Amino acid sequence: MDRNSDTADTTAVNELPVPRSWGWPTPGGGRAGHVEPGARFAGTTSQLCGLFPFATASGGDVRGVPVGRHLHTAEPVGLDPAHWLRTGLVSNTGVWVQGQPGIGKSSITKRMLAGLVAFGMRAVIPGDIKGEYTPLVTALGGAVWHLGRGLHSLNPLDAGPLRAALTRAPAEQRSRLVETLRARRLSLLEALITIVRRDEPDVTERRLLGTALDLAVTTAGPREPLIPDVLAVLLSAATPLMSITAAADDLDYRRTTRALVNALGLLCDGTLRGIFDRPSTARFDPDTPAMSLDISALDDDADDVVAAAMLCSWAWSAALADAAAHGEQPRNVVQVQDELWRALRAAPGLVERSDRITRLGRHRGVVSFQVTHSLDDLDALPTEADRAKARGLASRNGVLLLGGMAESELDGLRRITSLSDGEAALITSWAAPPTWHAGRLHPGRGKYLIKSGQRVGLPVALSLTPSEIALHDTDRAFARQSHGGEPDPDVERRDAVPGTTASPTAAPAVRGHRRAGRSSR
Repeated sequence: MDRNSDTADTTAVNELPVPRSWGWPTPGGGRAGHVEPGARFAGTTSQLCGLFPFATASGGDVRGVPVGRHLHTAEPVGLDPAHWLRTGLVSNTGVWVQGQPGIGKSSITKRMLAGLVAFGMRAVIPGDIKGEYTPLVTALGGAVWHLGRGLHSLNPLDAGPLRAALTRAPAEQRSRLVETLRARRLSLLEALITIVRRDEPDVTERRLLGTALDLAVTTAGPREPLIPDVLAVLLSAATPLMSITAAADDLDYRRTTRALVNALGLLCDGTLRGIFDRPSTARFDPDTPAMSLDISALDDDADDVVAAAMLCSWAWSAALADAAAHGEQPRNVVQVQDELWRALRAAPGLVERSDRITRLGRHRGVVSFQVTHSLDDLDALPTEADRAKARGLASRNGVLLLGGMAESELDGLRRITSLSDGEAALITSWAAPPTWHAGRLHPGRGKYLIKSGQRVGLPVALSLTPSEIALHDTDRAFARQSHGGEPDPDVERRDAVPGTTASPTAAPAVRGHRRAGRSSR
């Protein structure tokens, strides 16, 4: 190496201008006599936005069940309707879930179930028509009761979980619970007759049902009354029943009560025979964290059979909510009503009667999820009065979880909640894949807009944990099969990609409550 050359390079580097710590002494400038260190500020976004106006947050609460990250700010978002009620964000704990099939409505509902069970609530799935909640309930250590012919039965007049609460409650509360139980039994009987006849009972028939129910309860004694017991009382033509009909003789009484007797007879001998005319085999366990009434065995039956099964299951769930509120350790309940309109479209007047059956337990600490594909399901209800009442059911929910849907759905949604142009565009952008290329993830899979009142919605992307992927798969029947008969792992990996990082807190919510599942069949 040439030493002269090396020395010249070093001299050239040393002669490069190096700024002094106090600045350059240039014309129009100046040198600082003292340099202070930089100051670090910490505060809320409402304070710091004056210093840095781009530091804004979504306003979402991280407390609650983690339902994903905000699509714009990547903040974690939590949802807990009970906490929102306590803090005044909502006036009730109902949650309306709506979106196209396949975008993950059941996934976010199951995430909420697992999370709320981890918070200490009891999960109840009344009338699981598809049986899709059975794996989750079993993983949570819960009990699954399969209802159907030759399977488990559910007596509509059974006090069920409320029976134990009646024995423990003080005298003043016991009388109120007895009247609550009677009102629910009577409403359910009227609903079942409406399903069978496609017509509501008239005033005389309603009085006859009430009196016959009271006599059947007295005759049954310590056991639970059955629908055949009520039918037997009506056929007996007891004196109180004769007085209600103002019948001149026995033949006149039988003519008056013929329609009502035949309707009750169909519940015992018609297509519903063997399901609701026997003592209940479904049992309530106060130590069980989750329970499901699986009616998937009736999925292929007519709408009247499915509607009757769902209404009876809802009534049983309402009794469970009342019992949980009067137990030694009161426990809140989270329940899911899926395929809601399949029960309500069977006959006129079922919207009001189903609301009456379930409304009695709303103030007992119940977080309810109502899941549907479209508000167009309202058009399938028999009368305009039913459709108006059903819209009222939807609008009374405090929280809406909206997935991808078509533009035509937005008009109905705007009658329930306010949607800005940006929110509407976001929902419709999730509705369909952008291309015809196979293997692309649906743009709306795992994406939801959380709305409550007039507030700006929270767009979130939900990521499933590995345990949830196995429990939440509703497309397993269409999954590609490998040579060994197992689902193709490439399909499962592709379906598991929601676009954001998986939440680490959801899997423990399932694993922490995994016990020996009691699946009764």
